[in-house]
Amino acid sequence: MSDFYSSILQGVKKPYKQVLNLSSGDPQALSLKPLTFVRQVLAGCLYPTLLHGDTLPADVRQRVQTLLGECAGEGTWSHLETHGIRKLQHSISDFISRRDGVASDPDNIYITNGSTATLLKLFVPNGSSLQTGVLTPEPSYNGFKFALAAQGALVVPYYLREEQGWAVQLDELHRAVLTAKGHCNLMALYVINPGNPTGHVQTKDSIKDVIRFAAEERLIIMADEVYQSCMIGEGMEFCSYKRALMEMGAPYSNMVELASINSISKGPMGECGLRGGYVELVNFDPSMKQNIFKLFSAMQCASLMGQIALHVMVDPPRPGQPSYPLYTNVRLEGFSLVLTLGVLNSLPAITWQPVMGGMFAFPRVSFSQAAINYAQERGQEPDVMYCLRLLEDEGLCFLPGYELGMTEGIYHIR
Repeated sequence: MSDFYSSILQGVKKPYKQVLNLSSGDPQALSLKPLTFVRQVLAGCLYPTLLHGDTLPADVRQRVQTLLGECAGEGTWSHLETHGIRKLQHSISDFISRRDGVASDPDNIYITNGSTATLLKLFVPNGSSLQTGVLTPEPSYNGFKFALAAQGALVVPYYLREEQGWAVQLDELHRAVLTAKGHCNLMALYVINPGNPTGHVQTKDSIKDVIRFAAEERLIIMADEVYQSCMIGEGMEFCSYKRALMEMGAPYSNMVELASINSISKGPMGECGLRGGYVELVNFDPSMKQNIFKLFSAMQCASLMGQIALHVMVDPPRPGQPSYPLYTNVRLEGFSLVLTLGVLNSLPAITWQPVMGGMFAFPRVSFSQAAINYAQERGQEPDVMYCLRLLEDEGLCFLPGYELGMTEGIYHIR
């Protein structure tokens, strides 16, 4: 890929003017503009002189003054506390409470740099005689699996079935547990909702089934919910694992350990470069929370810019405020996905399951036996060959499903 871009920069002629990277999870890489309110708040925090005068709207100035007052020394260049900006913890807690209709404790909120690797350091112990295993969906994005490997943990795959809309199936989870017995200490179940790369959104009933399974197997649920603001399907509503868990009541609501993740990188924020997110821990033992605090103390927390953007995500402009009309008028949810589906409609031999949420589609590509033989003779998987040809001939960049974990003989692109 880098060689391909280098050739374009060096003036090699192509039958198109630009490359369209439809495999990227970075909205701004697709030329989507940052939200004005976010950048205005960041500018005011970095250069408080802007607060004098009417350069910035009144609600931006008020937000900047509040945030600067929370920083040590009332400036953006001081060291942060381990937990980050305290007001941000409370704002995240309020956001979760509004979303789910149930109380959230600010002390259960941990601010991160937006990476799931941070979460793995909390739950994957080092030095254990038996390797830690994590149930992980296939297909799923590689970043999480690479992070597991870096922690010395074992990926225990459970397969999402395309013919059933990529939904999580209990019989498949039970099969995966049986394969792991004797090979690892199975500690957690990782779920992505909405799905990456599948675009599937779990129903509340499906989530409750998964929670019962986790309770039965004594597994921590790691819920990656970073695409929660990206609902695409008509009438689709996001239900968090926290909400479903609390609705189930005892014994589940006070015994199942849940870690839910959110980030500024996806959805209408799209601020991948600022690096900011949070994890809410539910039903964790107080002694473990003390160890988690120590671990966070030893790690680098999210940058202050990332935390400021995170504050805007969980507490956006409200009706009646000067910035509200512009903020609500700029909607990024699903933009890249709509663009992707438009491109896919123009390609032959492509089919896909209905996409309900997230930023990606994961269509199946049907190859003739001659095409499969042609790719194999050249030492390539057919979907890899297909993506390379699309890039070279059309300037369209997709990710081959081969890299995301798929059944042999079935081919997809993201």
